[in-house]
Amino acid sequence: MDLSGRRRSSNVEDRRGMSGGKIAGVGIGGIIIAGLITLLLGGDPSEVLQQLGSQTTTTTEYTPSEQEEQLREFAEKILASTEDVWNAEFKKMGRTYKAPKLVLFHGSVQSGCGNASSSMGPFYCSADECVYLDLDFFNEMPKSLGAGGDFAYAYVIAHEVGHHVEHLLGTLDKAHSQMARVSEKEKNQISVRIELLADFYAGVWGYHENQMFGSLEEGDLEEAVNAAQKIGDDYLQKNARGYSVPESFTHGTSAQRVRWLKKGLTSGDIRQGDTFTPSYNSL
Repeated sequence: MDLSGRRRSSNVEDRRGMSGGKIAGVGIGGIIIAGLITLLLGGDPSEVLQQLGSQTTTTTEYTPSEQEEQLREFAEKILASTEDVWNAEFKKMGRTYKAPKLVLFHGSVQSGCGNASSSMGPFYCSADECVYLDLDFFNEMPKSLGAGGDFAYAYVIAHEVGHHVEHLLGTLDKAHSQMARVSEKEKNQISVRIELLADFYAGVWGYHENQMFGSLEEGDLEEAVNAAQKIGDDYLQKNARGYSVPESFTHGTSAQRVRWLKKGLTSGDIRQGDTFTPSYNSL
């Protein structure tokens, strides 16, 4: 991506010097297993987070590396881009877009949805309308998932912002309300629909980002598609344990994630992002 000369969002809160302490049961090194559960967690992770126990917040001296500061600048520029795109798209709908805050943390963090470890991956919390990101995640993506590249990293942020768009449009709250009243299998299927919609919105962002700024370069689209493929539930489960359990899918298969991301990238039309009306098997 060519982001030279682009503005950086001011909707960023740096908590990298703050630690919520150790959270039992979640290992920093388990990025692949974490990916099975909550990679690109999306929606409200409150049910998972609340099971992790309580922690106290402490402040320590933290000095980021030069590479990490470059990643911070990148994240701030991508967040600014999502603000530009979604401000315009909401204006078309006669609505006003309220941008989320990006919270940078290192190790662990206290969110409006509960306590979280960086091993959970990036996530969005609708309770405080914040996207949470440990920048180390971008270093882990090529190592643990084989999904590197700046547009792949941008896709991660855009996906979480996509959940914020779902929240603002009322889709996320409605889905969570439905999930509270159905079986585990049906709950997982609703979760898949939520995640695929966030993938679609990430694609819509990518389409308009390029229309506005002409920022995409050769190989960028392939990076995002590869990332979507590598975080499909079936792909992650097969790589972790040799087989997959479709009933346990909460984010969608690789094919589904790629399909909805591409649909957004090629159409740029938010009206085409209905993941709730089609039958589950046709997603």
